[in-house]
Amino acid sequence: MKLLRDILDKMKPMVEKGGKLHSLHSTFDAIETFLFVPNTVTKNGSHIRDAIELKRTMFFVVLALIPAMLFGMYNAGYQHFLSLGDSAAIASIFTCFWYGMFKVLPIIIVSYVVGLGIEFIAAQMRGHEVNEGFLVSGMLIPLIMPVDAPLWMVAVSTAFAVIIGKEVFGGTGMNIFNPALLARAFMFFAYTPFISGDTIWIAGMTNDSRRVIDGFSGATPLTEAANALADKSEVLYTQTGVMDWIIGTVPGSIGETSFIAIMIGAAILLFTGIASWRIMFSVFAGGYVMGLIFNLIGYNIYMEMPAHHHLLLGGFAFGAVFMATDPVTSSQTNTGKVIYGLLVGIIAVLVRVVNPGYPEGMMLSILFMNAMVPLVDYYVVEANIKRRNKRLKMVTKVIDC
Repeated sequence: MKLLRDILDKMKPMVEKGGKLHSLHSTFDAIETFLFVPNTVTKNGSHIRDAIELKRTMFFVVLALIPAMLFGMYNAGYQHFLSLGDSAAIASIFTCFWYGMFKVLPIIIVSYVVGLGIEFIAAQMRGHEVNEGFLVSGMLIPLIMPVDAPLWMVAVSTAFAVIIGKEVFGGTGMNIFNPALLARAFMFFAYTPFISGDTIWIAGMTNDSRRVIDGFSGATPLTEAANALADKSEVLYTQTGVMDWIIGTVPGSIGETSFIAIMIGAAILLFTGIASWRIMFSVFAGGYVMGLIFNLIGYNIYMEMPAHHHLLLGGFAFGAVFMATDPVTSSQTNTGKVIYGLLVGIIAVLVRVVNPGYPEGMMLSILFMNAMVPLVDYYVVEANIKRRNKRLKMVTKVIDC
């Protein structure tokens, strides 16, 4: 590391103001601050209490995503060999992981190359520092995509999220909507057949469906529930059970299937203080309460789904832990965080049950609440001001007496 530090120190004068390579200052700064803690010191007006900064915050979030990513790689291979009925491959964790890794890794690479490429170009054009936010978004985007998503569609969706979702608003910290969810939303509405249906969740099933064994379906548990409602069936799920959902051995987006892996990530985020526990727990509480309300109504089999099942299925847990807690697009007040989280959970389950044609409601729920966050915070602050004014008037009356 000392050798690397010496090399950067020798190059630094050339990229600083007046240097021959000053136009590359933004790129150099991004690389230097990624590798080493910045040597800048706050001297005046400081309220800083620790040494963590944005790049280190992003590092902890990426670290929390690793369990979901690794299990997603394994599950991609597991579901592939399960669809073919290859019991020998299914029994080998290494075989499943190896196959899945080569399916998932290109999606991750495309996400980072396209997203960071746009970030670097935008920073060079503006003469600003490179934003660090895409270190997380670049990992989130692949994890919420189907394993069989065409790479060029992932690239276009990523470009849309970064340009329209971030850069037009001014970059990291200025965006209104979660960039990763914007990429998924773009993919969903622009290329619907490639992010819905039963075949896209299983690697190779789209192009090689003739080899799939009889009786195997690539439908996710939520899709099975929606199909049961459409067919007026009395059985919600056919292929999987609660333990499958908790472990994650079910069809679905790459990083969203394993509740255990997601909870490991949640523990890391809460232990390091990176994510808001108010938002995280409120999302789960909102979803559970909405599920209980539907249980009381019991109009159809979908409404009778046990409330806790909603928390385990689809992208609910992943959205609650990694998406809703985004510090830029979520509420900034403590009371607002609780309101925001509750509404995210409530709307997600509401969309699932009321519109079975769109069984996964977490994406739309978070994006909708991203837009509502300024309104929520505004009324929370106004209520606080009124409460303080009322308290001040009471104190003034006591003093006058």
